[in-house]
Formats: sequence, structure tokens, C-alpha cells
Amino acid sequence: MTLSMLYGEPRVITVGAQVLGEALDRQAVPRREVGWRPPLPGTAPALARVLADPRRESANATAVGRMLAARPMLTGVRPAREALGLAAGEFFHAGPPISWERASGPMRGALVGAMLFEGLAATPEEAEDRLASGAGITLDSCHHHRTVGPMAGLVSPSMWMLEVTDAEHGGTAYCSLNEGLGKVLRYGAYGPEVIERLRWMGEVLGPVLAAAVERCGPLDLRTLIAQALQMGDELHNRNRAATSLLVREIAPAIVEAAPDHAAEVLRFINGNDHFFLNAGMAAAKVSADAARGVPGSSLVVAMARNGTDFGIQVSGLGDRWFTGPAGVPDGLYLGGYGPDDANPDIGDSTITETTGLGGFAMAAAPAIVRFVGGEVSDAVAATTSMYEITLAEHPAYQIPGLGFRGTPVGIDVALVARTGLLPVVNTGIAGRVAGTGQVGAGLVSPPAEAFTAALDALCDV
Repeated sequence: MTLSMLYGEPRVITVGAQVLGEALDRQAVPRREVGWRPPLPGTAPALARVLADPRRESANATAVGRMLAARPMLTGVRPAREALGLAAGEFFHAGPPISWERASGPMRGALVGAMLFEGLAATPEEAEDRLASGAGITLDSCHHHRTVGPMAGLVSPSMWMLEVTDAEHGGTAYCSLNEGLGKVLRYGAYGPEVIERLRWMGEVLGPVLAAAVERCGPLDLRTLIAQALQMGDELHNRNRAATSLLVREIAPAIVEAAPDHAAEVLRFINGNDHFFLNAGMAAAKVSADAARGVPGSSLVVAMARNGTDFGIQVSGLGDRWFTGPAGVPDGLYLGGYGPDDANPDIGDSTITETTGLGGFAMAAAPAIVRFVGGEVSDAVAATTSMYEITLAEHPAYQIPGLGFRGTPVGIDVALVARTGLLPVVNTGIAGRVAGTGQVGAGLVSPPAEAFTAALDALCDV
């Protein structure tokens, strides 16, 4: 508390002392409340060095400027073996690199399902034995290959990928096609219905979408995302408007390119409000990748989870991962499921938060609270708090309820350390037992140690 009694009535500034502030209010003492939080514990020396780095301000302006300038366009749909060079026995997964031994239930379930889908095993038991032995099997992070995947994020050679190109910087990113909700591979389910759906997606959905995109030309995803935000989406756990906008763009081309399959393809997309999510993730990935490799920059260019670890990558620190244990989301559960059934956080879909969407844009999507829990005021508070740890406001992604203010974008590890605020993430919840599928949705906080480790590393470059 600081008093200034040079002129007139005493003025009181309160910092964090809520009880004292309320007592002063009852006495009608004029005061001003200042929001302040201590830095994350133990970060003061590293924080001082990073903030004093003469490169930081310019480097961050360059990195976030590239992110904001990106113009993601959906340019194609291709099999992973063609787009990514995947061979039999090679699999990409969500989050930082992980081995079978450390993999969580849903990650193991998705790997088993991918083995069955690719014909590398006849039974789940055989698939588990091969994966455990490692013979002829290669696992790697999607992020190492310009790719992102929701939840377990499994990509195998026969899966079809959305190809998104940055018309501004020329980069390319990929994401698989969305299966829908419930018992699906990305949540670790691998029953016969899961494999059958994947085969239909490979034989029908992928080729039809490829022909349609080729026919109608590149689709401007940045514009679709901007429109969807103004229609009530936040582009992570709510994609209803974005999916509808996408269907409106490509439906005529689907009918023209594949009249024999048009009805079943459109029916599938229409029944899946999350269909746009994967296109939005690839758009976010190519935008974040544009900001990579700026020496001295403390901008986060990736946040991702593998169901065991939560990891981040930073523009000025190359491809290094900084990790901590993934937390269990707090949210709403389906049917008879509860917190004991939940796996720790999983998926590459936090690439949306990395680029100012998802949890950072919840103020644009008040209906999201019915899916992840809380009140509308919580969604607004989540978004407004993120302006404290970001470097910019997105010029295209605007929130009507905040006077068309741009979404907070460009997470700065130094600002995270200085404020003690961690990024807000909203997410689906996978069942911890392999084969279960989705059990709910909610909010989760990243581990602070991922950001403090990155901060320490910035001191040495």
C-alpha cells in the first residue's frame, strides 16, 4: 500500500490485498486497485537476463509479425505416404516425442488401431506385441514433420491429409481428416467400427475431398476462421460455424466432382460439427511455423501434449522441446464417466491457442461453456487475461463481444514467467484406458516448468 498525502485527500493504491481493499471501501477511502502477481518462483535471475536482452524486442516483433501475416490456404488433400513420405511401420503422433513404454492409454490405443488399419497386425494383442518390441516400427512427433494431429494425433501412411499452404511465406502444414466424436482413433478407440470408418475415409472421403478442392481451388482459411469467430466459434472445441462455412464453400464442388458419393460425404461432414477443426489446426501450424527461427525471440511457436508430457517450442530456441507433466483437465464428463476415468491432457490441438484461438478466443464463443463447464463470464475472463502474456492482437481474428478487439496472440515465455499466468487451454478429455474413447471436455493448465525451462535456455543463446 502506498499513500500520497501531498495534496487533498489521501489516495491509496492496493496491490493484491483484497481484504484490505474491501475494508477501505467500507470506509469510503479513495483507492486504486492495481493488478499484480509475483513472477513464477525461482525465475527472477533468468527473467532479468531475458528482459535485458537487446535483441528481444525486435526479435519478438519480427516473429509475431510473421505469425500475424500468415495467409493459410487449403490447397489439397493427399495420402500421408505421398504428402509426408510415410512408409509401412512409420507413425507420427501428437506432442513431444515419446516411446511405447511411456505412452498413455489413449496413445497406445491409437497406435494399436493404426496397426490394425494398416494391416500390420491381425489382432490388438499382436499389435501391442509388435509395438512393444519395436521391430520394424518408427514413432516420431507430428511437429517434426510440419504436421499436427488432434488428441493422440496418429498419422499412418494410408490416412489422407489436409494440405495447407501459407500464401504469404510459402510454408506448408498438414493435418489428418476429422473422424467425428465418441469412439474414434484419436481418442484411443480401435474397435471394428473405428477401423471401418477409417477405411471408408481412405477409400471415399479423402479422394472426394481431393477432387473437390482441386476443382474449387485454394480455400482461404484465415477468412473462414475470422467469420466463424464472429458467428460464435472459438475454433478449438467449437467449430460448428466454421464447418458450416466450409461446407458452403466446397459442397458444389463435391457434387460436381463425385456425384455418386456426394450424398454420403456431405452427410458425414454435416453430422460432424468438429470437421473444420483439423483444417483450422493445419492453418494454425503453418502460421506458427512462419515465426520459427528468430534469434533472441521468446515467442512460443508450439504447444503440444502426448498424454504424458506437455511440451512447448520457442522461436529463438530451434526445435528443442521444453516439457512438464501433462495435467488432467477439469470439466464436464459424458454419461457415467468421471475424473477417475480421464487421461492427462493429450493432442496437438493446442496449436490453436498458440495462434490466438481456442481458449484464447473463448470470449467469442459463450456457448462453449456448455461443453467445457463454467459460466459465460469465465469465458470472457479467460480471454481478457491472455492479453497479459501475449505480444499482439490478431488483426483478422476479432471478438464482437469485446468491441471487435483482436484475439490475444503470441505467447511470450518471459511474460508468462513475469505474470505467473499460464495459457488457458480448452480440450476434449480422452479415457485413460486404451479403447475407451472420449469421456468429456474441459479446461487445463500447462505445467509451469515447461515455460521456466525455456526461459532458462534463452539465457544461454
